[in-house]
Amino acid sequence: MDRETRAVRVTWIGFFVNTVLTLFKYAAGFMGNSAAMLADATHSLTDLVTDMVVILGFRIVRKPADDTHDYGHGKVEALLAGICGITLIAAGFGIFWSGTHAIWHFFTGEPIERPGMIAFVAAILSVVSKEWLYRYTNVWGKKLNSSAVIAKAWDHRSDAFSSVGTTLGIGGAVFLGEKARILDPLAAVVVSFFIIKAALPILKECMDELLEASLPEEREKEVENLIMSVDGVRGTHKLRTRKIGPVIAVDIHVLMDESLSLYEAHEISDSVERLLRETFGSGTYISLHMEPVSYNVPPPHCGDLESQSPAPMGKDRQE
Repeated sequence: MDRETRAVRVTWIGFFVNTVLTLFKYAAGFMGNSAAMLADATHSLTDLVTDMVVILGFRIVRKPADDTHDYGHGKVEALLAGICGITLIAAGFGIFWSGTHAIWHFFTGEPIERPGMIAFVAAILSVVSKEWLYRYTNVWGKKLNSSAVIAKAWDHRSDAFSSVGTTLGIGGAVFLGEKARILDPLAAVVVSFFIIKAALPILKECMDELLEASLPEEREKEVENLIMSVDGVRGTHKLRTRKIGPVIAVDIHVLMDESLSLYEAHEISDSVERLLRETFGSGTYISLHMEPVSYNVPPPHCGDLESQSPAPMGKDRQE
C-alpha cells in the first residue's frame, strides 16, 4: 500500500468515527440542554469538514510530477494542513463567542437550564474516542511523514481537550447545583483557548513550507557534513534547502579539485547524490553545482561563506 493510500485510509477511519460522534453529540446537546455539548459537537463537525478536505486533497498529492508541476504536488499537503489550522481557529472563536454570550446572560439574571445526564455521557465518550483517534492518526502521520495527517491528529487531540473541559463543565452543572450551572458555558470558553493554541503551530508549519522556508539549521548542517564526508569534496557553499510535502530539496555548490576530469567530478557528484538520497529518502530533490578550486589552496570549512572559500575558476569567479 503506497503512502497516499495509507494516509487516506487513516483519514477515512477518523471520518467515520467523527460522523457517529458528531451526530450523537448534537443529539445529546439538544436533548440535554447543554451549550458546552453543542459547542463540542460543532468542533467535531469541523473535523468532518477537514477530513473530507484531506481525503480529496490526497487525490492530488498522489499524482506524479507532470509537465506543469516538475516538483510534483507535495505542497498540497501544506495547503491541507493550513485549511485544518484555519478551521480550528474559526471553531475556537465560534465556541468562545457562544460561551461568553451564555455567561453574559447568566449574570444579567437569565437562568441556565440544568444539563441532562446524556450530555455528560456523550462528553465522556468523546474524550475516549477522540484521544484514541489522536494516538492512532499521529502514529501514522509520523510513519508517513505527512504534515496533513499529523495536523489531523492534533485536530483530534484538540477535540479531546475540548471534551475534557466539556465533561468537567457539564459534570459540575449537573451535580453541583443551580449556581454551578455557569460551569457549562464557562467550560466552552476555556476549551476555545486550547483549540486556538493547537491551531497556531499547524498554521506556522504550513506557512513555512508554502513560503519556501529553509530546513532547520541542524538539518542543513547534517546535509553539509554528509557532503563533506564524500571523498573528493573540498568544500561547500551557497546551500539552499526547502521542504516539498514529505520530501526535501537541496541546492548547493560543491568545490572539487581543478585537476579532476569531468568524468571524475561527475562520479563524485553521483556519490554525493546517492548519499543524500540514502539519508533523506529516494524522493529528495538535489541540485549540485560543481566548482573547481586550485589544488594548493587548503579546503575550506564546511558551510563557510563564499568570501572565505578558495576562489573558483572561470565564469563563477565573477558571481
